[in-house]
Amino acid sequence: MTIHRTVLDNGIVVIAVENSAADIIASRIFFRVGSHCEPLEKIGLSHLLSAVLTKGTDQLSSIEIAERVESVGAYLSADAANDYFLLSLKTVSTDWPEMLQLAGEILRSPSFPESEVELEKHLTIQGIRSQKEQPFTVAYEQLRQVIYPNHPYGISILGTEATVSSLSRTDLELYHQTHFHPNNMVISIAGRMTSEEAVEQVERVFGDWQPQILPPKTQLSSLTSHPCQVTTPQETQQSIVMLGYLAPSVQEKEYAALKLLSTYLGNGLSSRLFVELREKRGLAYDVSAFYPTRQLASIFAVYIGTAPENTEIAFNGLRTEVERLCTTQLSSDELQTAKNKLLGQYALGKQTNAQFAQVYGWYETLGLGIEFDRQFQQDVAQVTPTDAQAVAQKYFIDPYLSLVGPAEAINRLVPLRGI
Repeated sequence: MTIHRTVLDNGIVVIAVENSAADIIASRIFFRVGSHCEPLEKIGLSHLLSAVLTKGTDQLSSIEIAERVESVGAYLSADAANDYFLLSLKTVSTDWPEMLQLAGEILRSPSFPESEVELEKHLTIQGIRSQKEQPFTVAYEQLRQVIYPNHPYGISILGTEATVSSLSRTDLELYHQTHFHPNNMVISIAGRMTSEEAVEQVERVFGDWQPQILPPKTQLSSLTSHPCQVTTPQETQQSIVMLGYLAPSVQEKEYAALKLLSTYLGNGLSSRLFVELREKRGLAYDVSAFYPTRQLASIFAVYIGTAPENTEIAFNGLRTEVERLCTTQLSSDELQTAKNKLLGQYALGKQTNAQFAQVYGWYETLGLGIEFDRQFQQDVAQVTPTDAQAVAQKYFIDPYLSLVGPAEAINRLVPLRGI
């Protein structure tokens, strides 16, 4: 398997992964725009755009687009994330030029039919309301809001009922005209195709697309940690206790060590939190840790779903396990086990052409470059117990605390905290 990176005259970055193992070509067309680029009063733009982008062009209706895709058994979809916008395409190699042509038309001349915009707004608002009924989602949402005040990272990518209700077809057109240009685009292609053939096809479809001046990149104003407690009483069958810490972006040198600590604490049935709090103490319905990869500052979080009467003891158990990383070095065996798990899962995430296209395109879009694939694995392998403890001591100082559950259970924790 070989990987080539080419930059076209109009600024498009083409990543070609030659892999002849299967007669499938997977493409990921990224744009360096996501919810972090949205004005606070219009949060939800990226998601709404992803929902209506494939519903019509200047020449084709949504039904005609669907028929073209389905007639050859292909796959095409749009998605939005915090740090990127994505059009995914997968088909057999003989149909790929035709499908790429269709993708080009969708990206360059979407029509945003008014009826589709209104339908997707309605569906999105239903999704937002549904999220409010999910205790974990509520806990994570309120945690993000206090860690990222006045920034799109602090709000669900779906937006809020108020912001989505206010969005219009004109907003979508302006957002598209502002950000969707060739010099803001990365196309990652993996499959039975040479890099020369891949570049030739991209040139055919997108070569005449003229670059434009892009708006300044969104910056996240300097954040400082101001731990606080946020609660949402809900008459649920369990309490959600979530601790969060302001953490570095993917560009920072501590990224690999924090990924390792997240794996050690909360990844799988052998993780520290699962063994200690669920298996040994029977406190958890669900327990884990996560550290999202972000272009700007991220969050390191641990959480537990527990019986309401165990809320206090579950909180103490979670905090004890995180603080243990600061006071006690992991043994070489513990750290090596976490490395094996993290790197093994990373390797399993690069098995298919679609996964290859996703990983390399994503790294390029984030500004890391395709070489980050190798660099990340090297960084993980080089983390020492001393490194891991130093990173824990730097970032796991005082947590933000997010609680969702029966009022009587979660309110018991208020006197425990001096924040």
